[in-house]
Amino acid sequence: MRLTHARINPVEETHWTPSQRELLEPQVMRGRVQNIFLTLANHEALAKRWMVFANHILHKSTLPPRDREILILRIGWLCQSGYEWGQHVLIGLKSGLNQDEIEAIKIGPEAENWSNHDQLLLTAVDELRSDAFLSDSVWNGLKLSYSEPQMMDLVFTVGQYQLVSMALNTFGVQLDPGLPSMNEQSS
Repeated sequence: MRLTHARINPVEETHWTPSQRELLEPQVMRGRVQNIFLTLANHEALAKRWMVFANHILHKSTLPPRDREILILRIGWLCQSGYEWGQHVLIGLKSGLNQDEIEAIKIGPEAENWSNHDQLLLTAVDELRSDAFLSDSVWNGLKLSYSEPQMMDLVFTVGQYQLVSMALNTFGVQLDPGLPSMNEQSS
């Protein structure tokens, strides 16, 4: 975690307005509303609009869930977003990644045992992060197995999670109970 305390405090349930309650009650995960949503509730108009896009990326994307999680974990790692990493280690494990793969995401495309497709996914994240552009070799390699909508979802997934990582880091959103830290091995 970049910060040991929140710069923008999560809205406590006892202080929810009726419109915050409407926004937050559907967001229960693992028995509670997560800190990301409690923090964003400080700006309801933004949260409502962002949640539509975030919902597409996480639940309605054309990408296979395992591929999506490789992208998200890699950009979360590159942004050093402890909150994003912790959330998506758990989601990644449920989406078909194993512990060794999650640890290898930290190394990137150079890690051993990645398939060519997985190496391309990781390289795509690295290129988008460093240059805001996919090289022809990565684009053409991924186009062998991805449709145009999938290519679009790939770029928007990386962009969405870079954006949210920047927000989480800057706002100081703290880990929810049970989330692994970036320094822990996934389990």
